[in-house]
Amino acid sequence: MKQKPLKIGITCYPSLGGSGVVATELGKLLAEQGHQVHFIAHSIPFRLGAFHKNIFYHEVEVNDYYVFRYPPYDLSLATKMAQVANMQQLDVMHVHYAVPHAVCAFLAKQMVGDQLKVVTTLHGTDITVLAQDESLKDLIRLAINESDAVTAVSQDLIRETREVLDINRDIDLTYNFVDPRIYYPRDSASLRRDYAEPGEKVLMHISNFRPVKRVQDVVDIFERVNKALPAKLLLVGEGPDLPKIQCRIKELGLEDRVHFLGKQDEIAHVISMADVLLLPSEKESFGLVSLEAMACGVPTVGSMAGGIPELVTHGETGFLASIGDSAKMAEHAIHLLSNEKLASDMKEACLKRATSEFCNERIRSEYEQIYYRVLGRKAKEPHPACR
Repeated sequence: MKQKPLKIGITCYPSLGGSGVVATELGKLLAEQGHQVHFIAHSIPFRLGAFHKNIFYHEVEVNDYYVFRYPPYDLSLATKMAQVANMQQLDVMHVHYAVPHAVCAFLAKQMVGDQLKVVTTLHGTDITVLAQDESLKDLIRLAINESDAVTAVSQDLIRETREVLDINRDIDLTYNFVDPRIYYPRDSASLRRDYAEPGEKVLMHISNFRPVKRVQDVVDIFERVNKALPAKLLLVGEGPDLPKIQCRIKELGLEDRVHFLGKQDEIAHVISMADVLLLPSEKESFGLVSLEAMACGVPTVGSMAGGIPELVTHGETGFLASIGDSAKMAEHAIHLLSNEKLASDMKEACLKRATSEFCNERIRSEYEQIYYRVLGRKAKEPHPACR
């Protein structure tokens, strides 16, 4: 018997960020399966794009009553969640990040009733940063414990959630994913010629240039690699540490070896230019950019931080070293870039792992099973490994 399609509310941070990307792509996949998906946020998620069948957007408008020192977005979001849940008869509210979204969903459920089920996905900084704040700890713990199901994007994040918040409840592991229709090796030869000469290797770093990304280490790694073989570094994204990095590159006399590409939307084309992705982060609950690179056949050289070792198989799909060990990461990068057979083998291993372990249909199926479970309905058969 065919399962009845679900009505699912999704709330995420709609601007740039891995959690917003995953939430939006998940919503699109669910809509393709016939489920009705309602995004509830202060703006349209940037990856949503054009019209999609079965997808609806509900804007959260904040009350600007003069007695409020700060606009009460959380209360407005909770109210909007309850309104949409009532009007659309939502089955599930799937929120990404505990704060404030899971807290708002908890309030919405109090208004709507137990028929609305709440699924919370933890992505990282709600635990690794916000949960370190004693003033927020109890609130985050409440939101997690009151959710009907909780998922996290890596085993490491599950471990840290339990340790930091003393959480004992079940937490489902649901990795991030990539859509192979979007992320696959592109022919970027002509684009690459704009930045690198024939014979030069291309190293790439993509991030929001926050201190936690350790972009200074990226420059240190590249400086060592550039001394060993001809190379170029492409830096993609923007953020608070970018001016410091620009100054450091100038100090090292590397201006003609480094290109700043700013924020990019068509990231698969950009990543496909690279020979290696550098990800020396201090904290990384999953490392979505590494998975996107992997799906384009680009191995990662990075740190053993957070969930990265669950994604990057050392010696097979990339190389890992201790956080801050730029010398070892540079050594790994030089070894990889100097060995054509190794580079070719790693590319094939990257493509195989991305399309089997982290493919979109598999992870979408895992989320569907969670939805049906909290609703007390028989779940669909799990989707097999994609290929």
